Amino acid sequence: MAVFARIGRLFRGFLGLFISGIEQANPEALMEAARQDFRDKMAQYNMALARMAGIAERLKSQVKAKTVRAKELERRILANHQAGNLELAGSLARELQELKADLTTDTQELSETEEAYQGNLRQAKLVQKEFEEKVRKLENQLSQVQIKEAQAEAAAALGNAAFKVGDLGDTMKTVEEILNKRYEVSAGKARVAKDMVDMDYVNEKEGERKALEQAALADFLASQGIQAPASTEPPAASKEIGPKN
Repeated sequence: MAVFARIGRLFRGFLGLFISGIEQANPEALMEAARQDFRDKMAQYNMALARMAGIAERLKSQVKAKTVRAKELERRILANHQAGNLELAGSLARELQELKADLTTDTQELSETEEAYQGNLRQAKLVQKEFEEKVRKLENQLSQVQIKEAQAEAAAALGNAAFKVGDLGDTMKTVEEILNKRYEVSAGKARVAKDMVDMDYVNEKEGERKALEQAALADFLASQGIQAPASTEPPAASKEIGPKN
């Protein structure tokens, strides 16, 4: 059994190496697979949103119909009370009471459903935007890698031609080629790592978070009858025009 387990691990290892090699050689296929996976997940998410929107529309219809029914019952109660039909007026009043309770429940459920729908819709739009930004970054990165690879191939071809008329031995030529390739790979990785950091986006998200926090604080203070404190940010320094004395 131990032998079969070792063979299984060895097979999985070879399979992993094989798949990794294919992935490294075909990053475009990986990106397309990621796009398709994202589209499938968004389709499921949109179906859930559609069901939620359908529930909201059904609740709207219920609230509208029950509101009309409540007004009709009020009219009939007054008419029967004035006509002396107290028993029927009482029965209608009880029905109106139960109807208003249902109407209150439906109205609350409608409000909660609409709030959940709008929140999930904003989340879907944000996820869509972030995914598109990641795709653009990866496409730029892929373009840079392809350029570096083309430069490396050109450099290798020129290097081989130069070595034919040079005075370096075979061993030194091999060492130099290896070092050149390692330098190109390292430079490419460093370039990609630097380009992947989007400080403008980070600063934008941080500023947005602080603005939302301050807005929430202002709303809370206003609900408590407390005046929000004035902004403590220092005013922008004025710039003098003209030469200094």
